[in-house]
Amino acid sequence: MYEKLKKIREEKNITQEEIASLLGYRHKSGYSKLENGDRKISVEQAKVISDFFNMSIEDIFFDNKINKMTT
Repeated sequence: MYEKLKKIREEKNITQEEIASLLGYRHKSGYSKLENGDRKISVEQAKVISDFFNMSIEDIFFDNKINKMTT
């Protein structure tokens, strides 16, 4: 999940500073800890990030590989 978040951010040429500011952090280190998995991302933060990237929370924070059961 964290690697995916970083990849999306980098692909969109967004800096850690920009996301940190969006989430209300004064320094990028606060956001960096989220992106590295050192701190858990809250539901509220996930919503802000997904809205910013115009993506669903599921697309950013969940593995899209779903095991399908066959009958």
